[in-house]
Amino acid sequence: MQVFADAALARVRILPVLQLEDAALAAPLARALVQGGVPVAEITLRTPAALAAIARLRRTEPGLLVGAGTVVTATQVREAAGAGAQFIVSPGLDEAIVQAAQTAGLAVYPGAVTATELQAAQRLGLGVVKFFPAAQSGGPAAIRAFHGPFPGLRLLPTGGVTLENLAAYLRCPAVLACGGSFLAPADVLARGDWAAVIRLCRQARAIAEEVSNG
Repeated sequence: MQVFADAALARVRILPVLQLEDAALAAPLARALVQGGVPVAEITLRTPAALAAIARLRRTEPGLLVGAGTVVTATQVREAAGAGAQFIVSPGLDEAIVQAAQTAGLAVYPGAVTATELQAAQRLGLGVVKFFPAAQSGGPAAIRAFHGPFPGLRLLPTGGVTLENLAAYLRCPAVLACGGSFLAPADVLARGDWAAVIRLCRQARAIAEEVSNG
């Protein structure tokens, strides 16, 4: 699953980070993401509806790559796997979470933002890690600086990524994809504005394609 998830993110280059208060939003959201050309979603485990939302996303769009985010315990890894999650994203680097995800056959993207953490991630055999919080940790300049001593490590910057700075992040050689809530902001989800989600996804994909072709 790790290779499959890495390849999907490398192809799309965008990872919507979504907080759902109501699992009933999952089905129309799944359809909007696919129509917008971003068939991947990270559902944060910050709400009681998160696990049910993951299950509904998988049932609605079987081709959608769905993961669980804000995972902070090995127990949550197992719960996410039971709901149908295909990958795990955690805010920090925790060996127990990494091992639980690998045991469950899931891809895993732990957070790392210092040279020490990046070295620890490599010791665990990881080739891709979440760079969080990206904006507060130096943004594209920091990512470019880390690429020198860690040329084989790919990063998934999240935290402060927007449509306005997306291209700057994607132009960094180390960046696999960028994560963020900017494709489906809380107010857009609350009013069920799926046309807006589709529009934002298409705008992000256009930026990603322009960077790739430039």
